[in-house]
Amino acid sequence: MTKITNLNRARKSRAREEKRAQADQNAAQFGRSKAERLLDASRNEKARKMLDQHELTEQEDDGFEAD
Repeated sequence: MTKITNLNRARKSRAREEKRAQADQNAAQFGRSKAERLLDASRNEKARKMLDQHELTEQEDDGFEAD
């Protein structure tokens, strides 16, 4: 006897495999590795901290009048 194949299931399975293959191809072409993302995030954080450290704050009144 031949095995009965559900055509709907086969169609959906083939579509999933094609999408997965396309996603893998896109990830290889356009994606960044986890190490690259972490490096970029740490560089951005360091730059933000440096900018915050060099921010000028309003100085308090020292009691002297400038004419």
